[in-house]
Amino acid sequence: MRFDGITIFVTGGAGFIGSAVIRHLLADTGARVVNIDKLTYAANLDSLPGVSSHPRYVFAQQCIGEGAGLRALFETYQPDAVMNLAAESHVDRSIDGPAEFIQTNVVGTFTLLQEALRHWRALTPASRARFRFLHVSTDEVFGSLGTSGSFSEDTAYAPNSPYSASKASSDHLVRAWRETYDLPTMVTNCSNNYGPYHFPEKLIPHMIIRGLAGEPLPVYGDGGNVRDWLYVADHAEALTLVLEHGKVGETYNIGARCERTNLDVVGRICDLLDEISPGAPERRGLINFVADRPGHDLRYAMDPGKIERELGWRPREDFESGLAKTVRWFCNNRTWWQNILDRGYRSTRIGLG
Repeated sequence: MRFDGITIFVTGGAGFIGSAVIRHLLADTGARVVNIDKLTYAANLDSLPGVSSHPRYVFAQQCIGEGAGLRALFETYQPDAVMNLAAESHVDRSIDGPAEFIQTNVVGTFTLLQEALRHWRALTPASRARFRFLHVSTDEVFGSLGTSGSFSEDTAYAPNSPYSASKASSDHLVRAWRETYDLPTMVTNCSNNYGPYHFPEKLIPHMIIRGLAGEPLPVYGDGGNVRDWLYVADHAEALTLVLEHGKVGETYNIGARCERTNLDVVGRICDLLDEISPGAPERRGLINFVADRPGHDLRYAMDPGKIERELGWRPREDFESGLAKTVRWFCNNRTWWQNILDRGYRSTRIGLG
């Protein structure tokens, strides 16, 4: 079985993508997983149903910016790999409060790299050769595309928000630790993820939940901003494939070639809600246009040709199938997101600068 006998640290494992990675590792591989998560507002251990009693799962509440605690975890569990998914990730929040993004995404990644390097240097030659550090990043580091073209692994970085600037910084640190200290690192940059267990502040779950409540559906600007959408379970599979077969020092773009305007996405959610959970009025009538956020990138599009050619990865879901699964999941799992709302999360407009 893949990763049999291998111990993998997953940082940010109670987050959206991190929890999908852990669910995949426990269900489809033999890996021992240590979930390292600070448990910020967007973390949710309910996204990992049934894993607390799993014999190959350990949870450690730990901030990646605290070196002493990380060092103790490395010494205790002796990981063979680190998958770094711990990050502050909401662009609007980064506009209102950039400091936390710098602390977690930049300082936290630096601290994690330092402790991984300390651990790696103490390993036997065979264990050092096997060790991998996979850093998971975003397409937003590349900035904004025009109406044509796509991001490749060679695209120059041009981040436009505090969030994307902090992720770009962390990517550069990871590359530098490879070039300077020989730490066996890899980087992935992904397009917009969606799917079950998505925190309600992001576009797709936000619109589903508001649509179920019959509330207005706010769309930034004219809704013409374009994103490339990737189903989160497909992303999780791609990440484990990079960890297993990726080349040290390389970067891999992960996308599903599913470009949609924000308005198209919201409209399709409305149609699916009307089909799955009928109500009056029809949800498209709830769409309203609101002031755009500062520095809103026009378009992102990923060229995943490298991971397709070199590692044989292909997404299982296209946008229609993935979105239908996502809407149905939110309709059928109201307790999961209602608990988040009950804990005090309010979907008020932020990121106005």
